[in-house]
Amino acid sequence: MSAWLPSAPCTPGACVQAAGSAAALPRAVLRLTAVLALLLAGVALSPLGRRVPDGWTRRWCRAIVRAAGVRVRVTGAAAPTGGLLLVAHHVSWLDIPLLAAVRPARMLAKAEIRGWPVAGALATRGGVLFIERDRLRALPDTVARIAEALRGGRAVVAFPEGSTWCGRARGRFHRAVFQAALDARVPVQPVRVRYGGPGGGASTAPAFVGDDTLLASVWRVVTARGLTAEVEVRPAVPPGAHPDRRALARAAEPDDGDGPGTAPGERTHPTPEAPPVRVRPPEPVNSAGTVRQTEAVGTAAAVRRAAAVRQAGPPARPSPATPAGPVTVPSAERGVAARGEAADGDLVLAPPLRHRPQ
Repeated sequence: MSAWLPSAPCTPGACVQAAGSAAALPRAVLRLTAVLALLLAGVALSPLGRRVPDGWTRRWCRAIVRAAGVRVRVTGAAAPTGGLLLVAHHVSWLDIPLLAAVRPARMLAKAEIRGWPVAGALATRGGVLFIERDRLRALPDTVARIAEALRGGRAVVAFPEGSTWCGRARGRFHRAVFQAALDARVPVQPVRVRYGGPGGGASTAPAFVGDDTLLASVWRVVTARGLTAEVEVRPAVPPGAHPDRRALARAAEPDDGDGPGTAPGERTHPTPEAPPVRVRPPEPVNSAGTVRQTEAVGTAAAVRRAAAVRQAGPPARPSPATPAGPVTVPSAERGVAARGEAADGDLVLAPPLRHRPQ
């Protein structure tokens, strides 16, 4: 996997809260059986392609979500007809049938989905536009294919974050896919999907994040109680309203006043604590207010300077009129002292050196 690929900090262990119990096992098995039956029915009817009425497709997608035990509530105006780019934040595999319930469309999905059991076959027959995310050079060709589908009057669903988030936090919309809407001169339809729990607050049980497996995520949903999915169809962004893809991507993002990285009304995503900063304790200070040396200088340069001082011979004999006192060494010779006190820029040797008469 390339380092430039979008990623999210969400993981099943840190973000996902299961809402099921052992007592819910029989009900969960019935739900899972119903979901698989509906998916197999979709695979069987997929060769009909666009001959299947959109109304039937919408009802089939909502039936999949309801069969998993999730109640659906859709608000907002109907999506426009003709070429349309639908965009939303990505939380769960449930996002796909929920957005198809708003308007049947071709999905933009990662190429790995081709190998998924049942879902891979359904996606291939349903006209999914696959993107090889680890090949940066393939991106212009993918954008061109999306623009071609949009010019043909089709709707295309994309998740511009490029990765799934847990629902309590969200990522930024990447702007590459919006170039297709600019090239085809079609509107962009933002859609907001929010998953709730029995108490009315946000639920992360439907999240499909990190190294989670599809089977584990599906099982977590069918064993949960009281899950709801709120789908809000927001006003469409008309073509030509923004000059470039960067501005168009920002206009399509939900703006709920909480800033990036936080879902509306929810707490921020947990982030690791910064390591503590180690503060070096101050050097000990003597009564005169000067710093006292506490260590001997052990560098090779200090040893050479000490040898040079010894070769220079003993200091001159103090005159009788001058009382014997401490001998100071200029600042340049500071490395020679093993212990002493600094005063007025010089180092005072302790004990003071005195010349012994010959």
